[in-house]
Amino acid sequence: QVQLVESGGGLVQAGDSLRLSCAASGRTFSSYAMGWFRQVPGKEREFVAAITWSGGNTYYADSVKGRFTVSRDNAKNTVYLQMNSLKPEDTAVYYCAAQYGGSYYYTLLSYEYDYWGQGTQVTVSS
Repeated sequence: QVQLVESGGGLVQAGDSLRLSCAASGRTFSSYAMGWFRQVPGKEREFVAAITWSGGNTYYADSVKGRFTVSRDNAKNTVYLQMNSLKPEDTAVYYCAAQYGGSYYYTLLSYEYDYWGQGTQVTVSS
């Protein structure tokens, strides 16, 4: 079992930055690929970013590429999502997710992740 707790959400203005954190506990964090997803009411959960367990490979949705950066610190059992140049359309509940895999494993598919955090609200005003 892996427990995930997100933090760092809030209300910001367009153009501002936020850094989300996802603290993991339980099994060996470094063996898990991590993903960030977001969801707005009435819509499906949307892939945002993913990172392999080594941190050597990262992947982004086109909508956030160049503005968001995913990183991880395996010594601190934490994954981060640095969000810059925020837009109102980035408003959503952001979730982190974990899936056990090999060193190069990653997935963009929400249903392939076994563990999820409770989410943190990000609201961007125009």
